[in-house]
Amino acid sequence: GRLLKEAEVAAVKLEGGYPAMVDTVAFLVERGIPVMAHIGLTPQAKHQLGGFRQQGKTPAAAERLLQEASALEQAGAFALLLEHIPAELGQQITQQLQIPTIGIGAGSYCDGQILVTHDLLGFTEQLPPFARSYLQLRQSILEAIDRFSQDIRTRDFPPS
Repeated sequence: GRLLKEAEVAAVKLEGGYPAMVDTVAFLVERGIPVMAHIGLTPQAKHQLGGFRQQGKTPAAAERLLQEASALEQAGAFALLLEHIPAELGQQITQQLQIPTIGIGAGSYCDGQILVTHDLLGFTEQLPPFARSYLQLRQSILEAIDRFSQDIRTRDFPPS
């Protein structure tokens, strides 16, 4: 509760499912702390997951995520973030739950969508397979820096 009061935080987002995070979600919710749960690819556990790989591809892995989603909802999560899972699994989980699902690389059937700002604006050279850039700011920024550097070398900057 202290974090919510002193930092004026509205909720927390926790990555992971069975068993620890389900218990943690229940613990926090019972104490009045709203929790958004996050399953699928969980970046904080990328090394345990073998890197940034799509999760839930095998029937057993998909079933585990379905069970984790239900358990997190029952534990009191107010929403569930689904990251880098097959679209069909994202749809299944969304249909199974009463709480909203937010997808990031989880198909178009989630209740909401996330696109990381750096990906959306084209800041990065390499996009995740589920992302799309709507601008190419990286290239524009590099060109601006190059022009600025040239102006310094030719003494055109700063203006007289």
